[in-house]
Amino acid sequence: MIVAPSLLSADFGRLAEDIAMLNDSQADWLHCDVMDGVFVPNISFGFPVIEAVAKLTQKPLDVHLMIVDPDRYVGRVRDCGAAVMNVHAEACTHLHRTVQSIHQAGMKAAVTLNPASPVEMLTDIIGDLDMVLLMSVNPGFGGQSFIERTLNKIRRLRRLIESEGSKALIEVDGGINLATGASCAEAGADALVAGSYVFGAPDPKAAIAGLANL
Repeated sequence: MIVAPSLLSADFGRLAEDIAMLNDSQADWLHCDVMDGVFVPNISFGFPVIEAVAKLTQKPLDVHLMIVDPDRYVGRVRDCGAAVMNVHAEACTHLHRTVQSIHQAGMKAAVTLNPASPVEMLTDIIGDLDMVLLMSVNPGFGGQSFIERTLNKIRRLRRLIESEGSKALIEVDGGINLATGASCAEAGADALVAGSYVFGAPDPKAAIAGLANL
């Protein structure tokens, strides 16, 4: 299982220490949630923070833009050193063009779906995607409870990926812990984003290891 701890749940007063901990852990990626207070009802952090983090982390950056009009920032995300640029289908008027732009910038392209967005809306683009992120909570805040219907959504997405011959990974974000992570793995998920479960744990590295071994 690919594990992507969420920077949003780190202690920003000791960010360098938290990143050093992740560097020494079984984490595969570092998930960066960028919120604009418009697409989601919260504001998180922007490019200066991501650029600073990129200098410290040894993990690939999975940058998740929870913002309106993400097309404007493809170049900025690339310049921050992101390996994956993750945009919401609901925020992109011309999703195919956005995905093309991300690939042309040299990054992997991921598309996120909110809880109420059906996986079938990606039928005609799934073959172009490197990853689909399913939100298992409503985006905007950490610490929410896992939406159980996401498990059936993972299964439907797995069937869609297989039927279309896509190589896209399935990532799940929201309310992830050892129990919900195991359920996601059983349903067909490839990657898990975990925030408060990791950074709020007595032993964050052990929490990451538990998810990695699902």
